[in-house]
Amino acid sequence: MNGAESLAHTLLKSDVDVCFANPGTSELHFVSALDAAPGMRCVLTLFEGVATGSADGYGRMADKPAATLLHCGPGLANGLANLHNARRACAPVVNIVGDQATYHRPLDSNLTADTEGWARPVSAWVRTSSLASAVGCDAAAAVQAARTAPGQIATLILPADTAWGEGGVVAEPLPPPLVPQAPPHTIRQIADLLRRGEPAMLFLSRKALRARGLEAAYRIAQATGAGMMAQQANARIERGQGRVPIQCLPYTVPDATAALAGIRHLILVGAQRPVAIFAYPNQPSHLTRPEATIHVLARVDQNPIQALEALADELGASSAPPPNLGPVPTPASGALLAGAIAQTLAALMPEQSIVVDESVSFGRPFYPGARSAPPHDWLQNTGSSIGMGLPVATGAAMAASTVGEGRRVIDLQADGSALYTIQALWTQAREGLDVTTLLLANRKYAILLHELANVGARPGPVFESLTDLRNPDLDWIKIANGMGVEAARACNCEQFADLFRHSLRRKGPFLIELVI
Repeated sequence: MNGAESLAHTLLKSDVDVCFANPGTSELHFVSALDAAPGMRCVLTLFEGVATGSADGYGRMADKPAATLLHCGPGLANGLANLHNARRACAPVVNIVGDQATYHRPLDSNLTADTEGWARPVSAWVRTSSLASAVGCDAAAAVQAARTAPGQIATLILPADTAWGEGGVVAEPLPPPLVPQAPPHTIRQIADLLRRGEPAMLFLSRKALRARGLEAAYRIAQATGAGMMAQQANARIERGQGRVPIQCLPYTVPDATAALAGIRHLILVGAQRPVAIFAYPNQPSHLTRPEATIHVLARVDQNPIQALEALADELGASSAPPPNLGPVPTPASGALLAGAIAQTLAALMPEQSIVVDESVSFGRPFYPGARSAPPHDWLQNTGSSIGMGLPVATGAAMAASTVGEGRRVIDLQADGSALYTIQALWTQAREGLDVTTLLLANRKYAILLHELANVGARPGPVFESLTDLRNPDLDWIKIANGMGVEAARACNCEQFADLFRHSLRRKGPFLIELVI
């Protein structure tokens, strides 16, 4: 058995059974080994950023890692932006990166690079295998690292000679470390704080935003009068009818500081202290008032659901039914305004849909506007690096199809962001994934127009040219068709509703261009 074969079999024994791949010469022995490892679902992507973004979406929905297969340092570099987003999402990912043979590397051939150096900023664990006999153990350690709470990125670099060399050994799976629990004294301290009745807010992220965590947070809020809010961007929120709703921290600094203005105690539950995404002239970076005190109920690596349930029990907070969200709305009519799109989406999305939100500036009303939709998951851009929507939707659909759930994925996709990783449409078509892409075509990088006033800059001809996506116009129907995806254009809500219903009745991907 060679090293590549031991890697493939170790991954499978460690319950890593999906691999998003864009291989090259250095990885061909691993590709060959996958033929001898039945059970691994190998998914070809046409760009490494699609592979890494798909692994992010898969990890968010499957709660276990997929593997990526990337071609040497430059291939890893192509995937770094979506690994940045995955790291911010705490998505478990195992990267397999090929490299020059150990004896060839000193010759500094064309693809020689500081692969470890590029991997470290986005990885919690990095290792280069040195011997074929060590590859299996290294792979088991990589999976263990990826599964370490709250979910991490592990990068295993595989020199070509360790892949083709004989002496590979399949390693046994390594159990992930136990998830740390919030200590009892912290639970008691936060309970005592809340009993004082001072203005307080539970600030939630990570798995605190699953239905069970939100139920416990709601018990606490009902018993103490504390508020509850999610951080601005989150990996996954379980929401909709029958679930506890939660507002996300607004994007703009004035709106965010206003939302937190009256809070005396901000209690972090798997979340980070809220700060502005960018620095702006004459605006604060910290979004809480200076006199507010920050408390930590559960660190990012601790179990937030355990902490919330223990706090609710400590307070004697009884169970409470979730608030009535009102009826599911009816589809809107008329122009494709943001609120009308959100209303139509909420009216027509199937139960247990997975919504991937890369709608950027136009879509800020979408999340609150879909509050009373049927039960669904909402996935956001956690790292603010655009180009995540199509790949994350691909990986999320792969996770749903792997377990046979039959869930529809809905990608709310800005047109400028879609161009970064448009190749994901091809993978969706090849794999027959049930993804409906709502392509928001405003023909511009609208987020930059919104940010212009915030940074105190003035527009001019160069600015307008560098933020405009016209001349020539992008033909999204032809682009999608060229990738093998059926597509159609909607110019009003009635057309949108008809096309959306059509997409839900068919198998496989479908793109709807919304001319906004």
